[in-house]
Amino acid sequence: MESMEVKPGLDIYKGKKVLVTGHTGFKGSWLSIWLLKLGAQVVGFSLDPYNEKDNFVLSGISKKMKDIRGDIRNKKTLLKVFETEKPEIVFHLAAQSLVIEGYNDPIYTYETNTMGTANVLECVRLSKTTHTAIFITTDKVYENKEWIWPYRETEPMGGYDPYSSSKGAAELVIASYRNSYFNPDSYFEHKKAIASVRAGNVIGGGDWSTNRIIPDCIRAIENNEPIEVRNPSSTRPWQHVLEPLYGYLFLGAYLMKEPTKYVGAWNFGPKSDDVISVGSLVDKIIELYKKGTWKDLSDPDSLHEAKLLALDINKAKHILNWEPVLNFEYTIKLTVDWYKNYKRIDVFNLCSNQIDEYMQLFNN
Repeated sequence: MESMEVKPGLDIYKGKKVLVTGHTGFKGSWLSIWLLKLGAQVVGFSLDPYNEKDNFVLSGISKKMKDIRGDIRNKKTLLKVFETEKPEIVFHLAAQSLVIEGYNDPIYTYETNTMGTANVLECVRLSKTTHTAIFITTDKVYENKEWIWPYRETEPMGGYDPYSSSKGAAELVIASYRNSYFNPDSYFEHKKAIASVRAGNVIGGGDWSTNRIIPDCIRAIENNEPIEVRNPSSTRPWQHVLEPLYGYLFLGAYLMKEPTKYVGAWNFGPKSDDVISVGSLVDKIIELYKKGTWKDLSDPDSLHEAKLLALDINKAKHILNWEPVLNFEYTIKLTVDWYKNYKRIDVFNLCSNQIDEYMQLFNN
């Protein structure tokens, strides 16, 4: 594998019409802010935000973009958005994104994550304007053998639980559409380039989801309650939300520059030494907040969650010249800084400044 000599710039997004599904969510809101900073015309299609403290709500980006509410399970509504808004680029993030919720409502999870992805793919296929689409799945798409070696993009898809398997199934649908309708060998007939991207456990400011360790920590600390930790010994590939988002934007720029070369699946995970236990993560948050305690709620009879998982990022590193720049310490610092400041600093500026800080680190 050889790296490109000239990296495409993110200024390629300036003036482009970009559709972000799931723009009211944690990652979707950060991506929308970044695209706005790049001068893109951003259209969002999503369900309502989780609550009034979400990054999407506090940042006020609904006033800076086209904010459309809807469900990706409804293909008719989604088709209308494509026909009306005519997006050139699509980032598909809308999903049911929680393992525990997948157990609680598996049918909704499969409908949203698998059939919802199929609906977006079909809209891309029928669109006369969309030429580039990136589908965000998860590191949990792999058939996890809980071994010590990181997973490469060519490993078999799997998924023990409904959430993981719904995302693994989505990857198979994406691959099928790429082979059947968007084959790079016939690019000049269809003129569409699609890719799927897989990231680790993404953290950062503005996430208030239930059954996610960072929001659980912040809620407990703000309420002066002990943090309840389900799986303190489980290891996760933690990374700040800006790391994979830059990878997605970077990949999109490459796809627009050379559409047939960069299609396929890509891992955007942290460095191997940033695969840290849940307990160590909680300890670091408490250290930075200078307050808080946690208690171990491990239950041998609890619902299955993977205990060991890591991504191999050599493909992105060698072909895209992308690699993570934030170590575990810096990742937690940026995350905690957001939660410490969201009540007293304009949140759009808070996010914008963190993006600028990240880009400065990446470019050094």
